[in-house]
Amino acid sequence: MRVFINPGHHPGLDPGAVNRNYGVTEADIVRDVGVLVADYLTAAGCEVKTVQSNNLCGEDAAYTNVCLSANTWPADIFVSLHCNAATPAAQGTEVLVYSRWTQADMLASCIQRQIVGSLGTVDRGVKERPRLVVLNSTHMPAVLVEMGFITNDDDCQMLINQQDELARAIARGITDYITERGE
Repeated sequence: MRVFINPGHHPGLDPGAVNRNYGVTEADIVRDVGVLVADYLTAAGCEVKTVQSNNLCGEDAAYTNVCLSANTWPADIFVSLHCNAATPAAQGTEVLVYSRWTQADMLASCIQRQIVGSLGTVDRGVKERPRLVVLNSTHMPAVLVEMGFITNDDDCQMLINQQDELARAIARGITDYITERGE
């Protein structure tokens, strides 16, 4: 199974969401979690390619290039990692898909179940987001994992201090999906 990991945004170019109180950026967190997820999946026997988004060409162009990389590799699964941002009260984990009742939805449910069950994050569920480039321009089951809200103190602490547990949960969700598909 070939798994394409896309940590969103890019340190030094596009920080993504920021928590100034803790001095952390989405780009740095997802990069670190992405490395760990790749290591766990490689150990589980998956072939993994990791490409962090590069927004030098503008956001849509950057994500289109990431999708092109995944499509031409070709990947069997595409997983984009992100941190959500909103008001300080918003918290929890959600996984976004192009549409429900698909293989991507099945993958999203496996990842969501593992993160919520392992880390006890608020379960915001699996949601459709057909306008997201990484979901509508990939040729394989694709999900965007909003691991937690970087703008919420409790979630931010989890994103900083429990990266290994988070990465293991994401990797287990992916391997659960592979097992359920019988591959």
